[in-house]
Amino acid sequence: MSDFLQADGLAFLIVLFVIAVAGIQTWAEILNLGALRPEVPVSFADVYDAEAYEKSQRYTRANTRFGWGSRVFDLALLLGFWAVGGFEWLDIWMRGLGFGPLVTGLFYIGALSVAVTLLGLPFRWYDTFVLEERFGFNRTDKKTFILDVLKGSGVDVAFGLPVLAAILFFFGWAGTWGWVYAWAGIAAFSLVASFIYPTWILPLFNKFSSLEEGPLRTAIFAYAEKVGFSLENVFVMDGSKRSTRSNAYFTGFGKNRRIALFDTLIESHDTDELVGVMAHEVGHYKERHILKNTLMSIAYFGGLCYLLSLALHSEVLFQAFGVTTPSVYVGLVLFGVLFTPVSFVLSVLMNIVSRRYEFQADRYAVKTTGDGESLARALATLSRTNLSNLTPHALYVWLTYSHPPVLERIRAIRQHG
Repeated sequence: MSDFLQADGLAFLIVLFVIAVAGIQTWAEILNLGALRPEVPVSFADVYDAEAYEKSQRYTRANTRFGWGSRVFDLALLLGFWAVGGFEWLDIWMRGLGFGPLVTGLFYIGALSVAVTLLGLPFRWYDTFVLEERFGFNRTDKKTFILDVLKGSGVDVAFGLPVLAAILFFFGWAGTWGWVYAWAGIAAFSLVASFIYPTWILPLFNKFSSLEEGPLRTAIFAYAEKVGFSLENVFVMDGSKRSTRSNAYFTGFGKNRRIALFDTLIESHDTDELVGVMAHEVGHYKERHILKNTLMSIAYFGGLCYLLSLALHSEVLFQAFGVTTPSVYVGLVLFGVLFTPVSFVLSVLMNIVSRRYEFQADRYAVKTTGDGESLARALATLSRTNLSNLTPHALYVWLTYSHPPVLERIRAIRQHG
């Protein structure tokens, strides 16, 4: 009887924490909407006209409301499935197929993943073809949307299935030390993925072409030579295939590292601004941010695997979710729910680190180009193109922003410039 009372108590705490996280996020978003200001910040008066600024605020409000609807749906889906005994029912059904623990586990988690993906498709569709369309971002056609879903699912199966099978196997085979084997496997996979992702996965979704000869290519390669950054190529990604948004990124290691500029970015910025953006991306590499993030992710997964090993030996956890027969695969799913509040806290901490990295990359760009104003102009134009919120609330920034607000970045750039 005491075990069931403990299970009820744990179930209550999990529900309480999950709802509390959703409540904190919603509260921060309400404060963020309240922080919107009708007047354009003085430093952006030459970037935003009144109409564009008002449009950015409408976009922030619409996006926030859409997020509320999505969050309520996800929360209702989880709690409803839990309340009707869905975790137990699905387990009984999968066990009835007569396969061993490993295959049963893959079917169990696979069925949940497929269900979540299908139920989330209307929200993705609305976001792409209604919300993004309304504000002039969307260039995705229905064929591309469907192909993206199918390709994304294929990649998930091709890479996620072996990793999931390894985790289930190690925890089922190695007992107490299963988390160490699983951690080692995840670490190895993450390192391999960092090499194959830029050259194998990204081209499945976008076309990458070499930046054509001209002043921009010459300026970028001159800068790379100046700072001792070995650069074999710069790629242009057809971002306009899906959206008018602009961006640039750096990924990979060694010969597989890749700097890519969205074609929309090139269309909207002059050479000096694009060199500033490029310098920022090189700054991430020179400051070892990619390596640090990889090591941080490996450490994170190590802690995750250890906590999972503890959860798998907790009968009370299974009872709290109404599951009568403990197993590794069900425990993995339940741990995902249990870990939600912890994951939220960790994401806040990781965002703090990420914002610090962005400031460091900006400083590197200013120092090595000697032209902070071009980078500041690029960020200002990007914020207008992407309809960024120029006056986010401090709590919302602290909880959710992986990049500092654009006004803070520009202020810091001009101080260093």
